[in-house]
Amino acid sequence: MRVTTTWHGKRHFSATGASGHTVSIDAKPDAGGEDKGARPMELLLMGLTGCTGIDVTMILERMRQPLEALDIEAVGTRREEYPQAFTEIHLTYRITGDVQPAKAWRAIHLSEEKYCSASASLSARIVPHLVLNGAPVPDPGVGDSAED
Repeated sequence: MRVTTTWHGKRHFSATGASGHTVSIDAKPDAGGEDKGARPMELLLMGLTGCTGIDVTMILERMRQPLEALDIEAVGTRREEYPQAFTEIHLTYRITGDVQPAKAWRAIHLSEEKYCSASASLSARIVPHLVLNGAPVPDPGVGDSAED
């Protein structure tokens, strides 16, 4: 996989991947940026939610679970000292549809443990939460992990 990143002055860059899609990247204003793009650490979380989202939708489809909607929120905690890496990331999967809770959890765990290359590339602790049709559903393998 190859990505090419081009500088456009100050802290603004554009990055183009092998897919041909371009993403604008910039630093926050207090770091010399001009708010012309997403922050690099935001892109890491976006990549993680996109990766696990693709996995979960594919797995639920294979399980013949009628998914109507899926939103994934990522909240990352970073170190105070540099490098300010993520230490913990909470992923809240908001699923709508006639999906069985056990199958939703199975899809989430398969993504995290087997399929999601993005989560496997991060050293942060990833904590999943499930909200199914508006109601928190505890992880049957961990206890109550569905708090928001």
